[in-house]
Amino acid sequence: MDPTLLVVLVIGLALLFDFTNGFHDTANAMATPIATGALRPRVAVALAAALNLVGAFLSTEVARTISGGLIKEGAGGVQITPTLILAGLIGAIVWNLLTWLLGLPSSSSHALFGGLIGAAIVGAGTGAIDGGVLVSKILIPAVLAPLTAMGVAFLATKIAYAITRKRQRDNFKIGQIFTSSLVSLAHGTNDAQKTMGVITLTLIAAKALEPDATPPIWVIVACAVAIAAGTYTGGWRIIKTIGRDLTDIEPAQGFAAEASTAATILASSHLGFALSTTQVASGSVIGTGLGRVGAKVKWGTAGKIAIGWLITIPAAGIVAALAALLAGIGFWGIIADVVLALVVIAGIYLWSRRNSVTHRTFHQPQPGQFVRPKKRKAASR
Repeated sequence: MDPTLLVVLVIGLALLFDFTNGFHDTANAMATPIATGALRPRVAVALAAALNLVGAFLSTEVARTISGGLIKEGAGGVQITPTLILAGLIGAIVWNLLTWLLGLPSSSSHALFGGLIGAAIVGAGTGAIDGGVLVSKILIPAVLAPLTAMGVAFLATKIAYAITRKRQRDNFKIGQIFTSSLVSLAHGTNDAQKTMGVITLTLIAAKALEPDATPPIWVIVACAVAIAAGTYTGGWRIIKTIGRDLTDIEPAQGFAAEASTAATILASSHLGFALSTTQVASGSVIGTGLGRVGAKVKWGTAGKIAIGWLITIPAAGIVAALAALLAGIGFWGIIADVVLALVVIAGIYLWSRRNSVTHRTFHQPQPGQFVRPKKRKAASR
């Protein structure tokens, strides 16, 4: 395949992944304000989209972790080709869409890392992966970040309920607008950069950029727009899981969860940790459920989410490895990869239409509650 055409194809898939990342992770910022009635669903996702767009321009540290760290450089440059990056993106996109279909708030970030690792191992061997970067910048934050956010959210919830009276707690809705906005901004500074890093890695592998180059401005703009567009579409299935199915959320809890999530993500972005914003947000929500007296954490749902966290990297890696093996055939292998990926994407979308979840699913007459759509009464016989 013509190298230029291949690079264009990889960039297109990278932006598609960025789009899926946007709607997969909208819940991180907006599930709790929607749950408590602080923001109407469509207003919430529009606000999240705008702030994701802005956040994407604020830093490039995470992008550099991916483009210049995870995959080692060899004598001839980085030890991964655009063909292998294409296979890695296919693994990440398929896993993102599958977990979205299941309403499972898994990590888009880890899907991307798993895809790149699986493809790189097939194409260049295990030596192509920088184990130090993988452990220090990805795996350790994956464990510590959600636990940290959970602990901070637990304490923040305890403090919020200790210093306020019951009739004052609806006032936290105003604070939720600020904190959820901060989470969206933080999400843009972390997650949009991962796709920037992938595109920059592709350009370095194709020798269009020098090693250790920072993302060009056109890459930053394209990734910012893609993740913002994805965010605006909603990702309502995962919003339902985080906002309703983990624990019942009141405004004070929502405020504490979002503040904890934003603080954790911003600190990690500053340090170049490519963490999962989904794990952080879910950990924060669980922390608020533990922190409010009378609240119950639905541990069955939490357990399913935890299993999703554990298998995301290997699952995306396996899909990407299979795609890399097929792409290794040559031109027709690459074409087959893209066609199969499009068929799977279309199939998942059509399957999702059988049980559609939209913004109309969420009614907000009571603070802190998701209300199920009213069931029609059975006709009397």
